[in-house]
Amino acid sequence: MKKHNGMRPQDLVILLKVIAKGDEDWIMKDIAYELRISNSEVSESFNRSVIAGLIASDKKMVMKLALLEFLKFGLKYVYPQRPGGLVRGVVTAHSAAPLVNIIQSDEVYVWPYAESNDRGFSIEPLHNNVPEAALKDKVLHELLALVDAIRLGNVREQKIAIGELEKHFN
Repeated sequence: MKKHNGMRPQDLVILLKVIAKGDEDWIMKDIAYELRISNSEVSESFNRSVIAGLIASDKKMVMKLALLEFLKFGLKYVYPQRPGGLVRGVVTAHSAAPLVNIIQSDEVYVWPYAESNDRGFSIEPLHNNVPEAALKDKVLHELLALVDAIRLGNVREQKIAIGELEKHFN
């Protein structure tokens, strides 16, 4: 088995994409195409996730409890985020569904994306292709927005986001 050199941010995006697929049949090539990440990067990501215990050895079933534990307790330390300047982009964190209906805020957070009409404070996505992939997959968008709420939210927002993730994962 290969040596594990640590998880990368795109590994979370790939795992969340698998969860977003639900019961739909898929192959690795589908994940790569839909996320616009190379087949080899997706393959390496799956290998890292197997070693980390975040996906089964058959690379088909995400270990949701382990992933949720990492998101709850490690995400904000490993991939922290602070809002940047105002940009055009795709809404995320509490500015996107499902949190936009739960949390009232005047601040809007977005992943930079020139082709969007929304404006808000810039949040660096876990992978450069996140905004485009999220626009094509509503469930993935929600999962990634919840993850961003954990990355930059206060304690209340984090707890709400974790609760929403638990609903998605079950």
